[in-house]
Amino acid sequence: MICGMKFLPAQLAYIMHQPRLRRNLGALAKYLLFLGAVIGLYSALFHWIMWEVEGQRHSWITGFYWTLTVMSTLGFGDITFTSDLGRLFSLVVLLSGIVLLLIVLPFAFISFFYAPWLEARLRTRAPRELPDGLAGHVLMCGYDSVAAGLGRRLKVRGIPWFIVEPDAEKAAELMAEGVPAATGSVTSAATWRAMRAGRARLILANRDDRIDSNIALAIRETDATTTIVAIAEAPESIDVLELSGCDHVLDLKTRLGEHLAARVDAGLRRVHEVGAFRDQLIAEFTVHGTPLAGRSIRESGLREVTGLNVVGVWKRGRLEVARPETMLSDYSVPVVVGTPSQLIDLESLLVIHQANFAPVVVVGGGKVGCAVARALKSHGTAVHMVERDARLERRIRSVPDRLVIGDAADRAILAEVGIDQAPSVVLTTNDDATNIYLSVYCRRINPDLRIVSRITHEESVESIYRAGADFVLSYATLGVQSIFALLEGRDLVVVGEGTDLYRIPVPLRLAGRTLIESGIGSKTGLNVVAIESDGTIANNPRPDTPLREGQLLMTIGTWEQRRRFVEEFEG
Repeated sequence: MICGMKFLPAQLAYIMHQPRLRRNLGALAKYLLFLGAVIGLYSALFHWIMWEVEGQRHSWITGFYWTLTVMSTLGFGDITFTSDLGRLFSLVVLLSGIVLLLIVLPFAFISFFYAPWLEARLRTRAPRELPDGLAGHVLMCGYDSVAAGLGRRLKVRGIPWFIVEPDAEKAAELMAEGVPAATGSVTSAATWRAMRAGRARLILANRDDRIDSNIALAIRETDATTTIVAIAEAPESIDVLELSGCDHVLDLKTRLGEHLAARVDAGLRRVHEVGAFRDQLIAEFTVHGTPLAGRSIRESGLREVTGLNVVGVWKRGRLEVARPETMLSDYSVPVVVGTPSQLIDLESLLVIHQANFAPVVVVGGGKVGCAVARALKSHGTAVHMVERDARLERRIRSVPDRLVIGDAADRAILAEVGIDQAPSVVLTTNDDATNIYLSVYCRRINPDLRIVSRITHEESVESIYRAGADFVLSYATLGVQSIFALLEGRDLVVVGEGTDLYRIPVPLRLAGRTLIESGIGSKTGLNVVAIESDGTIANNPRPDTPLREGQLLMTIGTWEQRRRFVEEFEG
């Protein structure tokens, strides 16, 4: 009984979050109201006939009592009519009661309430053991923003995944929300044997550092080869987590700062390397302030001069397919693929235009902000930082070249750190509303400024781009892309928020067609940037390139576009 009560909130939550079930409960409630009205009417008619026809007085409770005993066919016989009208009324009440109480009510109750409740119990019963034949699955030790994003991508790829939650009630709530979950102590070796950890593709330890260390030790007690990835909260924990048995430890806040710093325009830097596959590098560069602005990709002559292939163009947060006629504006950020020497040629081509050696402004002195400052200073870039919390001053004083304590929304504070002359500003606060506000403010103060920002919630992406940001990246997206790169055994490529590099084997139904005949771009939105065949890579393939089984398509796009590819060609 107690166990059932513990699961009741999760079951009710499941019922109330299903549109069809809510409609069913609404229909059941309407029927009960109708039934109550019929019982009230019969009770009133009982009083009228008893008093007006048979001259008897009875209480209202007696009227309800008589109505329910007759409608339910109990008929105790202690209260009866003697007149023909009264007996005829009794027959009407009896027959309608058989229909309304004995036939319709049980059917409605079972269909509209009991069956959904039973379904909710089945859905919210988190297992303590996964199927014996399960293999190639991914296990995660907590349901956070990284786990949610990773789960969506794993579902698209058809890879089974589960959240291992110690609290059975929380596991039940996850099941009610449609999240695959199992329950058991994450620091117990028995739990990981029940989760088939030895046959898992990857296990993500994403609780706090101390628990993650115990998780790794418990898993290693059952299996020595399973890949364990941990997310470290503090850099000091990395060594301990590795000694505990973790194969990869991700310091995501430091990495986030480094990736944000890599998108900064400062001094002679304009080309930003974002990743690699095989011997090819993926990079992007800003058009603002160069002679390329106002020209099409064909007119720019980039391929003829550098040998690089332009595979996409960022325009205010949207990655568009690069076509010869695509126009480059001041706000365009082309994505190119090529060799290291070709990127050097591109850097040499752009370096002669409007170099700005003023300090970069970093707003926020937390872990991400300090990581940005350290990464920039390692490349010889001067950094001025704004931090609102005076309590952090002693700890971060030595990180930037200059630290100003105050509110970045104050024009005087921004003027003090040199926002008017700065080539770039990096917004690292963990509040999306603040970063959106500062994007608008900084853009108004310095229209030529490159604005790089972190975000926390996916729904803020469009808003911050509208506010004027040039590049955004979130902790969750970086975590998901880092883990997925480990799953696929490739280097990390961080193209941008919500966009990733996908290596897709050519599906059977596309083999024998040309690239343009396949309709990949038109049907899914994915941009095929290269085709790997027999160990060689052909960048920016021509539309008439034939596809065959065994080739790998290198594509850039969103996970939603990747999902459409699965439905269209792999389903």
